Amino acid sequence: MNDERETTRGFEETRWNISREKDLLEIWEKEGLYDPEKYGDPDNILIIDTPPPYPSGRWHVGGAAHYAQIDMIARYFRMKGYRVIVPWYADRNGLPVEVQVERLRNINPHEISRTPEGREKFIQMCKEELDKIETELVNIWRRLGCSFEYWRDGTDSSSYRALTQTTFLILWRKGLIYEAERPVYWCPRCRTALAEAELEYVKRKTKLYYVKIEIPSHGIEIIATTRPELIGAMVAIAYNPRDPRYKGLAGHKAIVPIYEYEVPIIELEDVDPSFGTGLMMISTYGDLRDVRVVRELGLRPRLIITKDGYMNELAGPLKGLTICDARDKIVKLLREKGLLIKEEDLDEREIPVCWRCKTPIEIIHSKEFFLKQLDFKEDLLKIIDEMKFYPEMHKKRLIEWIMNLKMDWPISRSRYYATEIPLWRCSICGEYILPEPGKYYRPWKDPPPVDRCPKCGAEKDKIIGETRVFDTWFDSSISSLYVSKWLKDQRFFEKASSNILRPQGYEIIRTWLYYSILRFYQLTGRPAFRYVRISGMGLDERGEAMHKSKGNIIDPEPYLERYGADAFRFWAAAAAKLGYDYRFNESILKTGSLFITKLYNIARFVSTFKPPSKEEISLRDIDRSILAELNELIKKVRRSMDDMDVFEAIHAIYEFTWDIYASNYLELVKQRAYNNDGRYSENEQKAAWYTLHIVLSTVLRMLAPIMPFVTDYIWRRLYKKSIHLERFPEPSDEYEKGDRRLIELAIKINSVIWRYKKSREMRFSQAIKKKIYIDNPLVEKFKEELIDLHKINHLIIGRPDNPEEYDVFENMIYIER
Repeated sequence: MNDERETTRGFEETRWNISREKDLLEIWEKEGLYDPEKYGDPDNILIIDTPPPYPSGRWHVGGAAHYAQIDMIARYFRMKGYRVIVPWYADRNGLPVEVQVERLRNINPHEISRTPEGREKFIQMCKEELDKIETELVNIWRRLGCSFEYWRDGTDSSSYRALTQTTFLILWRKGLIYEAERPVYWCPRCRTALAEAELEYVKRKTKLYYVKIEIPSHGIEIIATTRPELIGAMVAIAYNPRDPRYKGLAGHKAIVPIYEYEVPIIELEDVDPSFGTGLMMISTYGDLRDVRVVRELGLRPRLIITKDGYMNELAGPLKGLTICDARDKIVKLLREKGLLIKEEDLDEREIPVCWRCKTPIEIIHSKEFFLKQLDFKEDLLKIIDEMKFYPEMHKKRLIEWIMNLKMDWPISRSRYYATEIPLWRCSICGEYILPEPGKYYRPWKDPPPVDRCPKCGAEKDKIIGETRVFDTWFDSSISSLYVSKWLKDQRFFEKASSNILRPQGYEIIRTWLYYSILRFYQLTGRPAFRYVRISGMGLDERGEAMHKSKGNIIDPEPYLERYGADAFRFWAAAAAKLGYDYRFNESILKTGSLFITKLYNIARFVSTFKPPSKEEISLRDIDRSILAELNELIKKVRRSMDDMDVFEAIHAIYEFTWDIYASNYLELVKQRAYNNDGRYSENEQKAAWYTLHIVLSTVLRMLAPIMPFVTDYIWRRLYKKSIHLERFPEPSDEYEKGDRRLIELAIKINSVIWRYKKSREMRFSQAIKKKIYIDNPLVEKFKEELIDLHKINHLIIGRPDNPEEYDVFENMIYIER
């Protein structure tokens, strides 16, 4: 009997205390555990292009879980020896904060920003609001134990905005940016152009209006439209050339009702003969089809909607009305004149709305700056094949988006809290004047970079600064360039930029992911990422997306206080496979909390035994078997984590730890570990200690990226250092030698005997005096452990001569009646 056992030092408390998480946060901060300059191979860098969140409000549980998952991947690669760069900074530009300040302070940003002083005041209001919310977000991810490096220079910092402006100046000089007046998507409420990617589609009920139209050479026909307020913007009438009802009408003229001007009748393959009457009005602009037809046929636009959503002079009797009021009035006028035949309710149809304020968008003419993207579609489809997508299924979304792009990207916005377009224009000759790249410019406020116009010689006071700003995605899309220090540290960029991981949700594939790939390629000629990790969306308990407007936001903080960060991270990992939506489920947090308690109790038991050296031990067959099973677990977890998916990893670790290690192996070797009766040799006793430590330490290291608090606490108590400086386990050829069938068989036998005792109201510690036969020769290899665990007086390997006198279980276990 060996008595080298220790007391449970460091495990004096019988239960895990959540307050230890906050203690560990202070320890990690003091030790600088996640300083990328301290740890990891400087020649093996992984940059994680962490999504800069927009501080438009507190995170719900889904957002918090998303960043917790990113941290799990960062920790995994760090334990694999990588120098991991995983910054966190906020995406602070753009429309959301303006809308929020507008609502909170009851102001009109367009009115207040008419003067430079007013614009500066509004910008300061936005900044104050962003600062307040950003602090709350930082507190959440820190409480979650995320090992991010906090970069306080968000996308509204001078350094970030200077880089955005530099990319614009480079692309301008490459001829990839141009200014043009053309149809653009427009939000009347926000009074700004929108890109295709900024549109959302909502289902709304609508009506189809049947209206008489006169064709002088033919008579009266009926058109059907869902937008009667655009009748005054009609520039043509179209029908399908295969529609026999209108054969021969092409080339004739029609008289627009109410407005009494002529428009041509044309044939158009796009027209659906089954919709309405088969006669479709082409107006400027109802949809992109109108835009294409007007452009291809050289029709003259007739624009009747202003940029702020009112009807202009060309709208005639509708002048000065909002779009909705104009629709009501034109319907009334048509009805009064006997021109409205009928109204027909349609099923709900998808209509495009502004991504932020949900106002239905219009297509109007506006002079904007555009970045060429249609010319790059084929190149981008090739370049994304050089990136590895996890899961692969979401790559299809990106491909479909690229293939369906219809227009170049309008990058200018008539807003205020965003990066300014770094241009000045000569008011005499119209020449654009560009500054030198590398600085942050505010042309609406700063003096021009020249004393005279380089083209016409006009003096400085004739050179006017640009007042518009960039689309927020024009900023966000350079995040990978920013974190890889492009133009700032070219040596680092060349080393690190080929190993960038982009983690993000599928809902921004068409924006952040697409624009990032486009911009990186246009500026460097290379793929932006080596890995792209696409996660699903966090949903509430009913499986619905969480929105303030729906009142179903679930705040993570109460759950962090109740269950702790590790339990929350357990849910974040276990809720769904990568790429699929994950639903909040408090019961999984409870399971995570129970798992923490189980780990803590296992560690308290194992801590009573000193970890011996390999030279002191003589492994028994059941020890080798659990090590072989552990080896398979290592392989499974590494496959899962290498695929950027923590779902299979956490489930496999949980099931092994609870069902195999704790409930079976630990119970089987407990008596040998204590060896109170001296039946086992010292080497056999220490083999139990060794195996208990090996399995626990391996499980802890695999679990550390997912549940960093309890694993580090236990490791520090057992092994006197931080687990987060250890390497992730690798499969062992030595462990492979064990026979996994033994532990599998032991689990089956244990289950049968425990059920047997329970059915007879026996305590598990109570001896079984009846004979037990087990008809499997493998049992001989762990017979003594079975006898120890179940207190079996007579265990015989084989089959009884009189089996009819025995209860039979699993066709191999015979227990005397």
